[in-house]
Amino acid sequence: MTSIAELRKVTQTYLTSDEVEKVTRAYEFSARAHEGQHRKSGEPYIHHPLEVARILAEMHMDYPTLAAAILHDVIEDTPTLKNEIQRKFGKGVAELVDGVSKLTQITFNSHAEAQAHNFRKMLMAMSNDIRVILVKLADRLHNMRTLGALSPEKRRRIAKETLEIYAPIAQRLGINAIRLELEELGFATLYPMRFRILNEQVVKARGHRKEVVTKIRNSLKRRMRQQKMHAQIAGREKHLYGIYQKMRQKGLSFSDVYDVYAFRIIVDDADSCYRALGIMHNLYKPVPGKFKDYIAIPKSNGYQSLHTVLFGAFGVPIEVQIRTRDMNDVAEAGIAAHWLYKEGGTHSRSGAHKRAREWLHRIMEMQTVAGNPEEFLEHVKVDLFPESVYLFTPKGRIIELPKGATTVDFAYAIHTDVGNTCVGARVDRRLAPLGTPLSTGQTVEMITAPGARPNPAWLNFVVTAKARSNIRHYLKNLQNDEAIALGKRLLNRELEINGSTSEKITAKQMKKTLEEYQLKNQDSLFQEVGLGNRMAPIVARELIGLDASKTKTKKRQDKNAVPLTIKGSEGMVVNFPKCCLPIPGDPILGFVTAGRGIVVHHQSCPNVIEYRNHPDKWINVEWETEIDGDFPTNIRIDLTNQRGVLATIATAISDQEANIVHVEMQQRDDRYMTNKFVIEVKDRIHLARVMRRLRGIKHVSRISRR
Repeated sequence: MTSIAELRKVTQTYLTSDEVEKVTRAYEFSARAHEGQHRKSGEPYIHHPLEVARILAEMHMDYPTLAAAILHDVIEDTPTLKNEIQRKFGKGVAELVDGVSKLTQITFNSHAEAQAHNFRKMLMAMSNDIRVILVKLADRLHNMRTLGALSPEKRRRIAKETLEIYAPIAQRLGINAIRLELEELGFATLYPMRFRILNEQVVKARGHRKEVVTKIRNSLKRRMRQQKMHAQIAGREKHLYGIYQKMRQKGLSFSDVYDVYAFRIIVDDADSCYRALGIMHNLYKPVPGKFKDYIAIPKSNGYQSLHTVLFGAFGVPIEVQIRTRDMNDVAEAGIAAHWLYKEGGTHSRSGAHKRAREWLHRIMEMQTVAGNPEEFLEHVKVDLFPESVYLFTPKGRIIELPKGATTVDFAYAIHTDVGNTCVGARVDRRLAPLGTPLSTGQTVEMITAPGARPNPAWLNFVVTAKARSNIRHYLKNLQNDEAIALGKRLLNRELEINGSTSEKITAKQMKKTLEEYQLKNQDSLFQEVGLGNRMAPIVARELIGLDASKTKTKKRQDKNAVPLTIKGSEGMVVNFPKCCLPIPGDPILGFVTAGRGIVVHHQSCPNVIEYRNHPDKWINVEWETEIDGDFPTNIRIDLTNQRGVLATIATAISDQEANIVHVEMQQRDDRYMTNKFVIEVKDRIHLARVMRRLRGIKHVSRISRR
């Protein structure tokens, strides 16, 4: 257990004597504030902030960070105010302490909501001063080391949060030492049985590995000496959580993962890294496609190293990392490795620190368009796991994106406006559709059009949090506008049925209805009706002062006399379900669904029977007389299995100016097959023309809508 004397001993190695005394004063102040308080384990509470400060002192953090670590719980857990901390220790320390403090004064509906709010506050504090997250990570690390005193349920919850959020943040900021310990402790708590079994296997396998590791290391050292290169060479032990993750993600057995031997070579400078790589490739054959140069193109957290995999002397694969001492420091401590806060608060401009700030800037952009804290947390989780690909703009700028990123992700990475208006892309000068997955080294040029807008289908393939959050933000606003327009139409229709009009509704009547529904304005009311959250007949009767409860029981024959016209261009609040895919000319029926607006079914659809049991929710609808647009619908074709028959059918559909959206083939036997097509047509007449043309094909035996 760390004492103040031990903390002083560590800080004296790199802080001035005046700063060491200030750290001591912070300890004395915190000890008085926490006097009489104990942790669940029974130990005095002051031991916790002291341990947090010790973790940060070993990373050589500056005086304000250590003082904030010692004081980080006094605002939350004692009567001490932020002003008092500012008066005694300065504004910088007070801001850091406030940034780390939790939101205990606010009551949340669920733990998930509380977690999301706390996380958002932490990231916003980080954007002002990145040292906040360092204190928070050290705080979480000591809490993980001392989980034993808590209930099993609370231990598992904290461990899950650590693995999902805090360990990835440590990795994103390049703080490898903290990240590895958080992962091991989280793994041991969340999956104790798996941890124990894996640990036993590692201990058992370590014995016979020792001799192999020694022989490989000696051969590497001998070759480096022969080439007159000075280098430190050490074997790398794979940590348990990393082994577990590889086994799960790649479906490998323990021996497949653990039989890979890993070594790290530390040299004097970057040039020596490439020379050492050449020596390794001369000694053992490299595995094709397994070389990665993170020196020329560093990872997003500032990490730099050369990675290669070799065929070893004993027929085993060897993973080798080659880096300089400075690169190794960054790999272990990330942004903390080059912490150069000077008098006056000048930030370090090291690569790791710069990239951390760029990441935080992107995160802050995301939080401005996220609908709520939970959505924001979901976006950030996506952004925390960035196995990267590196791409080039036509002007040679490097864009880093997560593995699996598409041209749309690339567009949003350049600028939100480029993403919102993109219509296509050129990948290595060749035209490519939106949604094309990208690979490292490709040059991507986005094609935009002023009138283009984001498509909801993009959410099915984008992988970056920035793209996802911006698309959702746009669609949410679009849906709101469409819902307001539809809600207005529905209400006006119901008012007419009840012998009134919107012009006859007085401001007093509207205000009374808004107050009753707890809505801000008319648009909010229209939006609620358009989304199906409130029933138009009930709202209309409320507005004109009739008893809304009688709406359900009153026979409303006149309701069917004034059908709502469907234009097909209402957008996201009028939906055509996949079960029947109605098209203009079909007899249709509308069903009001909460959150989705009106779902339009063909009257012969089997699902309509179920909806008719809720007469208050269905609505009589009809198609607009003139509709311009294409609508998807199903057709089923039974045909003889002959070579070229599908091409003949596709050509016939195309000749009739219809578009094939989807094809599903089902082999019945060697001779016959059934094909289900989704095609786009303008209306029933257009569909009849297509079906007539298909019936004329020799090998088609039967054709129907469903």
